Amino acid sequence: MPIHEKTLIDPQLLVQSDKLVVDGIDVSGHWNTMILPRTMTEYDPDFYETIQAFPGGENVHRCWQCGSCTNSCTMYAINTDFNPRYWIYLINLGYKSELVKDKDIIWQCVSCNKCTNICPKDVRPEGVMKALAHWLEAEGHTPKSRSTLFDEEFTRQCIERGRIEDTEVMFNFFRQTGQNLGAMLKGGWLRLLIERMNNVHLLRQGKIGKFVARLPLVQGFKMGWAMVFKPRTRSWGRTGEVLREYVEEQKRAAHAGIGSPTH
Repeated sequence: MPIHEKTLIDPQLLVQSDKLVVDGIDVSGHWNTMILPRTMTEYDPDFYETIQAFPGGENVHRCWQCGSCTNSCTMYAINTDFNPRYWIYLINLGYKSELVKDKDIIWQCVSCNKCTNICPKDVRPEGVMKALAHWLEAEGHTPKSRSTLFDEEFTRQCIERGRIEDTEVMFNFFRQTGQNLGAMLKGGWLRLLIERMNNVHLLRQGKIGKFVARLPLVQGFKMGWAMVFKPRTRSWGRTGEVLREYVEEQKRAAHAGIGSPTH
């Protein structure tokens, strides 16, 4: 099915004339724009199967291009370049190079699921957008997302010690994503969170006794202790090795399914 959005046509393929006569007939006005043909030769007819290998992309082949997803899309209402229908169209035709052109906006899906709720073919476009974003990441077209970095840190601790320490997960995530921890502690959301957890408003109100009584001293000590000594689940050694082997096996299977090298 052809794509009708004028914004999706390469500008160099548009030919416009103030006055256009074809076979002696004046077709100026709405018909004064012609589109030069373009032949696509670099496409992968089985690419949709690659997207199906990612969670959320299983039903991409069902799309019949009705446009309900884009029409209901929260992001499309803000930015008309965000077009789920068009990207699903490209997936099913195998135009990978065209998808890569939009790599900087595909990830902006806000998972409102309006598209999934309205889709008459159960394509689940929201899942396809996530699958497409993960494909771009796996192929190296985009850097690792913050969610991927968080998942990796969370998984690392689970495999190594059989448990996670919230503070360590948070601090390592901040470091890997290049966030300014000092700035967040001085005046950002992190400072606000810590103040609320420690009932700092009581101190500001002069209620020193209540403030001290409600300080989570024990929990704070436990968190600090865990950051330094990094406790692990008892008898975790062999269990952790089995879990690591399983995770690596799943990674190899997933990469084999999408035709990408393991990392």
